[in-house]
Amino acid sequence: MNSIKGFTIWFTGLPGSGKSTNSYNLYIELKRRGLKAELLDGDIIRTNFSQELGYTKRERDINVRRIGFVSYLLNKNNIISVVAAIAPYRETREINRKLLGNYIEVFCNCPLEILEKRDPKGLYRKARSGEIKNFSGISDPYEIPEEPEITLNTHIETPEESFNKVISYLENHGFIPKREDCEIKEYSDEEEMENRKHLIALGFAHKLADI
Repeated sequence: MNSIKGFTIWFTGLPGSGKSTNSYNLYIELKRRGLKAELLDGDIIRTNFSQELGYTKRERDINVRRIGFVSYLLNKNNIISVVAAIAPYRETREINRKLLGNYIEVFCNCPLEILEKRDPKGLYRKARSGEIKNFSGISDPYEIPEEPEITLNTHIETPEESFNKVISYLENHGFIPKREDCEIKEYSDEEEMENRKHLIALGFAHKLADI
């Protein structure tokens, strides 16, 4: 496992498109394979690194670049960075690609009309009514990736199908070893949730969904 080099895999897409679910599933699998990895979710990054930022283009760019730099530090120490953040602007995503080098972009593709129908938290409804400003896809642009390494069509794929697509890419391109070549470790959702509850108790996150 010592030969594994750090890389960043960045899940981008509109709110509700499956970034958090797919990044979390990948992160847990990497931990089970005994690989050094960290999960950087956009919400927890804002809670701890970007509290002062709003949602203008400039502020969004600053936030995305901060995530990129944290990923750079992790990768330099051969730690895999799994990122789930909207990162709506193509130019800023490309800056991070140049910074990181070993960078894999995963586009969580789900049509806006489907996201608005689902809308479990009512965010799209609030954005349409003007209650939420600068909302990606409604009152603020989301620039679709032109050549992502992986596209997950989350409106028609099951979580398992999306997971297998990501894992296959990483294995086939030599980013991670195949499962049969790893010493599988016990790492459960319950163990991860205990870690998250610790963060919440100390004020580094507001609720489980923030991570």
